[in-house]
Amino acid sequence: MTVATLTGTWTAICAYDRLQAERGVAALVDGVQIALFRTYDGELFAIGNRDPIAGAQVMSRGIVGTRGDAPTVASPLHKQVYDLRTGECLDVPGVAVPTYPVRISGDTVEVVVGTP
Repeated sequence: MTVATLTGTWTAICAYDRLQAERGVAALVDGVQIALFRTYDGELFAIGNRDPIAGAQVMSRGIVGTRGDAPTVASPLHKQVYDLRTGECLDVPGVAVPTYPVRISGDTVEVVVGTP
């Protein structure tokens, strides 16, 4: 799998402590809906909010968990499971959600949504 490097601007989303562990939040960044997740160990992940199978903007409401050592989110509609690190669907080969770079700057969570 090839990972594209995005070019764009870091956009502030919220304070890190506003994110609850194992819960997702949706944000609109440069016209793109993203789903942002914080795991129990404090890691952050940003993926596209659009469920690629159902077509609905619902991934931020998915069920966060793990499969093996992979942090995951299950679609709230049809329960397909996605690896939060890569966006790859672990149940349906060839299906994926986009992933976005995410970081903490001070106490603020920032995401880049740009073009490869």
